[in-house]
Amino acid sequence: MKKRSFVILLLLVLAATSCKQNPTEQENKEYTINGDTVHIKDKSLLDKIKISRVSFEPVVKEVITAGTVQAIPTQFVYIAPPFSGRIVKSHVKLGQNVKANTPLFEITSPDFTSAQKDFYQAQSERELAQKDLRRKQDLIKNGVGSQKELEEAQNVLNIAEKEYENAVSALKVYQTNPGNMVLGQALVIRAPISGNVIETNIVTGQYINSESNPVATVADLSKVWVVAQVKEKDIRFIHEGDEMDIYIPAYQDKTVKGTVFYIDKSVDEETRSIKVLSICNNYEELLKIGMYTTIHFLDKPTDCIVIPEKALLQDEKNSFVFIQKGETEFIKTVIETSGSKDGKAIVTKGLEKNDVIISEGGYYLK
Repeated sequence: MKKRSFVILLLLVLAATSCKQNPTEQENKEYTINGDTVHIKDKSLLDKIKISRVSFEPVVKEVITAGTVQAIPTQFVYIAPPFSGRIVKSHVKLGQNVKANTPLFEITSPDFTSAQKDFYQAQSERELAQKDLRRKQDLIKNGVGSQKELEEAQNVLNIAEKEYENAVSALKVYQTNPGNMVLGQALVIRAPISGNVIETNIVTGQYINSESNPVATVADLSKVWVVAQVKEKDIRFIHEGDEMDIYIPAYQDKTVKGTVFYIDKSVDEETRSIKVLSICNNYEELLKIGMYTTIHFLDKPTDCIVIPEKALLQDEKNSFVFIQKGETEFIKTVIETSGSKDGKAIVTKGLEKNDVIISEGGYYLK
């Protein structure tokens, strides 16, 4: 029994020794490894690999993130009633393009009628004060008037002028021209900006009050904001004025150009990201409010070391390449990259400008 156990143990030792030796023998046939240095013994192995010098090229750093489309606040207006009243006429429909000052709807209201009356009263009092002043001036010229009466008439006119100006200002708030006004007419609510009527709840005959929700929305969407959340680590690549490409999932063959307008001054503590606002032309109206987009921020070109992606090898922890030090000698070198484009990897650490590397077939030496 002991003899049999000894034989089995001997066989296991021989098998283990064989497993350890076979790779070494195979390795020694073609190349040897000493630390990070590889010496090629079989020169036919050189025919299986490709060697080239690293490139030093201008590279545009690209940061890719998600974004949403938003209206520019100064080009987006909610139309709310200025006072309580009843809508008597609508001039627009949903989707209509309007210019600034275009009539939207008309509303009758006791408040507006009161403002009209105040104007006509102030106008009448001003005219009376002007006539009285002229009369007092004529009396002075003819030697039958007093200076005191003239001064009093001038003061009355000054007060009347102020009242008239206040009445005119009150009507201008309602975008009404006093010169074309008729007492009792409806107030015409006009568009404050040019754009499209993207929402309307205008109903003829409806009674609304000053606390009601907006009854219409006018937006100029020829330009919009695209709001992106950029990771803290990538914000150094983005600057105001940088260009960007916007890809819209709904239009796979369309790319919209944009420009970085503003970079937020604070970091979102939950996401560790920074809000970046970009202005984009939207003349074709492809970008809709709330739409999701994919944004490619494009930094200014900088000269970088680039290598073919096929030159990149990977071990358990790092990316590396083989740098040639002699005809048959290569050094395994750990490198760092910052992405790739068009089949080339951008190297940020580990290689120098004139290094020669195995650009293809380095896996034969792993």
